[in-house]
Amino acid sequence: MAPADRSFARRTLLTTTAALTGAAVLGGTAHAAETRQAAWPAQFPLPDGFQPEGITIGSEPYAYFGSLANGDIYRASLATGRGRIVAKGAGRPTVGLKIDRHGRLFLAGGDSGEIRTVDARSGETEQVYATGGTFVNDVILTPGAAWFTDSFKPVLYKLAKGAVTTVPLTGEWQQGPDFTANGIERTPDGRALLVVNAFANGGGLMRVDPRTGGARAVDLGAAKLPNGDGLLLLGRILYAVQQQQNAIDVFRLNDAGTRGTAITRITDPRFRIPTTVAAWGSRLYLPNARFDVEPTPTTEYDAVAVRQV
Repeated sequence: MAPADRSFARRTLLTTTAALTGAAVLGGTAHAAETRQAAWPAQFPLPDGFQPEGITIGSEPYAYFGSLANGDIYRASLATGRGRIVAKGAGRPTVGLKIDRHGRLFLAGGDSGEIRTVDARSGETEQVYATGGTFVNDVILTPGAAWFTDSFKPVLYKLAKGAVTTVPLTGEWQQGPDFTANGIERTPDGRALLVVNAFANGGGLMRVDPRTGGARAVDLGAAKLPNGDGLLLLGRILYAVQQQQNAIDVFRLNDAGTRGTAITRITDPRFRIPTTVAAWGSRLYLPNARFDVEPTPTTEYDAVAVRQV
């Protein structure tokens, strides 16, 4: 994922700089950055009635949220918590979303079956792709492609070079009678994809070969992800949002992403059915989808921040 890659690369760069210029210089820089971020809001409102689901953070401290209600994109400053609608969804939902280094947003269109790309600066829709899918849910960016899950069909959609290809999920993939595939990420070595399967073996992760669609269950020990939603990989640490549990389950993966060891579970009284997660600095940011209440135009929504493990 682009934010995770950037966060990991940023930490790696700082570590290298320390080795070259001295720990004292790095220590002062890191401490100053930590102090600045500590003053940023750890909770901020989203528009009433917005119905947030996805979040992405790019190379600048701004979070982008997608609306299930109408597909609008809301951008919020992490430094102030203030924001505005930067792109209109024309009544089509936005579920998962990611931003690339060029400022292009890749949007999963939910039950519209669409994939959309939007210029985050102008708010203009660049392209709309019909997948023939039933519920395009989440997205991850890899070099040269964007990959999307479909929650009701055993397929992934690959957007590359301006065209969408459908990749059937095979091997150990088990498609449930209801909502099955959800969040998607890359393995630490970048050679495969990780996809939440909410049905197989009570819920867990599948490692998917992007060339063939062949899926293999990731060994998470006794851990289950029955309500697994958004995934975020930082180095070898995987954060998996469990929406109905109001929790983030944290795993340490091996490089190939075939095994994961549960480290901890992050909970917070401010969680109100969080769905997805993105990182900036030492924080994780999550939108509260509030799926436990009937949405109305005046329903209040917000985003919260917690510390990374």
